[in-house]
Amino acid sequence: MTQRMEKVQKRAKQVLGEAIQDLKDPRIGFATITAVRVTPDLRHARVLVSVLGTEDEQTATMKGLESAGSHLRTELGRHIRMKYLPELTFELDTRAAEAQRLEILLKKVHDAEETD
Repeated sequence: MTQRMEKVQKRAKQVLGEAIQDLKDPRIGFATITAVRVTPDLRHARVLVSVLGTEDEQTATMKGLESAGSHLRTELGRHIRMKYLPELTFELDTRAAEAQRLEILLKKVHDAEETD
């Protein structure tokens, strides 16, 4: 990964994280930008979002972010000077939930070993 890609990803994560806090869409719940992955040509960006809440709230938040995508892209353009602004694709980041599920499974295994 080039230094330019790393800088763009880091700055995009910061800018988008601040911008989603200012959105007035009632569908958007407590969402956090966990990572931004840009393609080598810097024309596309996957924005990984962690959302607290039920599956319905997560789905609603993702729909709200998709509809606010053009606004968020404009905000990104105000803060990052680039020849081409990346197209934003929002994806639900389930790594935290998976880590929690794995931790619970490991605890169950550990507890089962102790009782043997």
